[in-house]
Amino acid sequence: RTSRAGVEEEMEPSEETQAYLKREFARFLEEQHGNVNYDKAIEELIARGDRRLPIDLNLLRSFDPDLANGLLRDPAEYLTSLREAVFEVIGVKDPKFLSSGEVHITLTGGFGFHRISPRELLSPFLGKIVNVEGIVTKCSCVRPKVAKTTHFCEATGSFVTREYRDVTSAKGMPTSTVYPTKDESGNLLTTEYGLCSYRDHQSFSMQEMPESAPAGQLPRSIDVVLEDDLVDLCKPGDRVSVVGIYKAIPVRSVGAGQSGVFRTVLVALSLYQLSKEVAAPALSHEDIKNINELPRRLDPKTLLALLGKSFAPSICGHENIKRALILLLLGGSEKNLKNGTHIRGDINCLMVGDPSVAKSQLLRCVLGVAAYAVSTTGRGSSGVGLTAAVTTDQDSGERKLEAGAMVLADRGVVCIDEFDKMNDADRVAIHEVMEQQTVTIAKAGIHASLNARCSVVAAANPIYGNYDHSQGVTRNINLPDSLLSRFDMLFIVLDQSDTKVDRAISSHVLGMHSSEKQVFSTKAILQRDTALVQNNTETESSMYLAHNAGVEVLSKRFLQKYLYYAKHRPWQPALTKEAEGFIAEQYSQWRVDKAADSRNRRTLPITARTLETMIRLSTAHAKMRMSKSVDIVDATVAIEIMRLVVEAEGLAVPNAVELEDGNEENETMLEAPETQQNGPGPGVSNLPTGISRSKFVVFQRRFPDLMFHRESIPMDELCSSAASWLEDGSFTRSDVENIVSHMQGINKLL
Repeated sequence: RTSRAGVEEEMEPSEETQAYLKREFARFLEEQHGNVNYDKAIEELIARGDRRLPIDLNLLRSFDPDLANGLLRDPAEYLTSLREAVFEVIGVKDPKFLSSGEVHITLTGGFGFHRISPRELLSPFLGKIVNVEGIVTKCSCVRPKVAKTTHFCEATGSFVTREYRDVTSAKGMPTSTVYPTKDESGNLLTTEYGLCSYRDHQSFSMQEMPESAPAGQLPRSIDVVLEDDLVDLCKPGDRVSVVGIYKAIPVRSVGAGQSGVFRTVLVALSLYQLSKEVAAPALSHEDIKNINELPRRLDPKTLLALLGKSFAPSICGHENIKRALILLLLGGSEKNLKNGTHIRGDINCLMVGDPSVAKSQLLRCVLGVAAYAVSTTGRGSSGVGLTAAVTTDQDSGERKLEAGAMVLADRGVVCIDEFDKMNDADRVAIHEVMEQQTVTIAKAGIHASLNARCSVVAAANPIYGNYDHSQGVTRNINLPDSLLSRFDMLFIVLDQSDTKVDRAISSHVLGMHSSEKQVFSTKAILQRDTALVQNNTETESSMYLAHNAGVEVLSKRFLQKYLYYAKHRPWQPALTKEAEGFIAEQYSQWRVDKAADSRNRRTLPITARTLETMIRLSTAHAKMRMSKSVDIVDATVAIEIMRLVVEAEGLAVPNAVELEDGNEENETMLEAPETQQNGPGPGVSNLPTGISRSKFVVFQRRFPDLMFHRESIPMDELCSSAASWLEDGSFTRSDVENIVSHMQGINKLL
């Protein structure tokens, strides 16, 4: 800068600085920066009619580091000069363009330590430009704010204009908000509202990301002020990144300013929507190699069992529920049809059972493994707290829309503990979220529809505290059928007394307590954080080897990466014809069984939602295998899990702690009848001569369907029907006659 005495007298230091900065910024706009030419960018902006010019901080930093740092630290001086330089270039190219509206500057690129969360937004950043990321919780309506008024004086016939600025304005001191009623001579003034200019104004509250908030502390929030073309770019539940100036504004109430504490707001310069996958884990080449190797090295059954064990290694048993929760975290395929129909891909799960069967611990495991999860309890949350609420702003008195837990958990998981303790009125609010996956609000003149595309995992106790075996499932749960059918999976977890099971659980718990010191030692924690996978599978700590030596489980971080990678493949698995037929056959079979046993209220309702659940679980299993198609093997696993949910015999199965030597029976549950061993099995006392056990089981299972609503059947029709029950058609007439005579002998037929 020049230091000549004549110039010093003519220009104030601030004006001299402004002129120097304006020259430097004009030079920056004229020069070519690699592929970017701002002179050309401004021409394109005028041609498109846009009102926002993005300036890359990285390019400005390489041009002059002092300009970039000054822009972040002193926006009042530097940003004003940058605006004037841009206006000058636009004025040369198209003088009329600025008369139709103001052009705004948007900053992009690297912000360094100015990129922070609302928790780190402290006093050193006041008056500086910051980049803050968070989730929108409240949103006000868009209101016009007066920028310039025009008043007409009838006595003199002249017009008087007055500009208005508040604390959020970019330049100049705030002005009085009082409209002038008289001019200097005392003549009356009339406000010409048609000649006044206004700008759109909106404010919203932004909260730090739930996954980045420290546990046990309240999440911090900051109020953001939007103006002009930035309004209405976001709604509650959206994740946004805001670049703006952090300002302190005086509090309106009388005496509040005396204490020296001011309210702070973020005046936005730009706003960007973030994708929902902010919590995505960082994947290295080594991780991707290990992830792709697992499905190749292990068959699907072993892989799902390994993922289930790794999901909650500290919980003994519950293998079926763990496998089901792994599929829930992977999720099915969401469908948005051309006619506007939305078919959800998220899977919902409800666990009902006796106290102390690790229901809440399983919810905690879901919270720990899911990329993004929100936790609530039944008694501690109301219906509007889960969906959305309309609140009144204390300062302006206007209505604001505030998002609830399910809206904030969009594209994530909601865990609701003590689900049975919720009021009926609050529980009804969840119905729409669980099927349509939206929250529709029509309150206080606000009509809005917010997205809530989340999976719901709930845990509840039976109505009597403990499960009453003399009552049916629906009597024990005390939830309406409309809500139960929205839960894809319902697990009834029983605390049954069994010496073998009790010994396994006690050795597991004692093993955990005996190795407690190793878990919390510094060495173990460091190893657990640095090593993601050890020999492709890693024992999370040595305590899992205490009672079950040699069993390897994946580390929690590697499991998160595997689930994230498998869920976000660029393709959606497609159903094959074989899998379609298999699922449809099983669904129709369950419907027939339900109709035949309609008076028995012990089982759950079988609806079209059950069919959709089977498709979702099959798709999730195909994702786990990294497969592009849903095959018979996927449908088999889905039906195996659904069998525990649907059939009354399976109700006690989920809690049975499956020891290593007791797995064989479950594994053969869905094998083809031909592969099952001959010889008497459970429910088959003595077999007819010359008939294999598999044939007899198939006949016993299919014969009641054939006789549904019939009292008698001709022998020829029975033989022809039986021939179609096995693929090889190996039911001969003599086989059928043998089985019929045998069943007559044991009083099963008349």
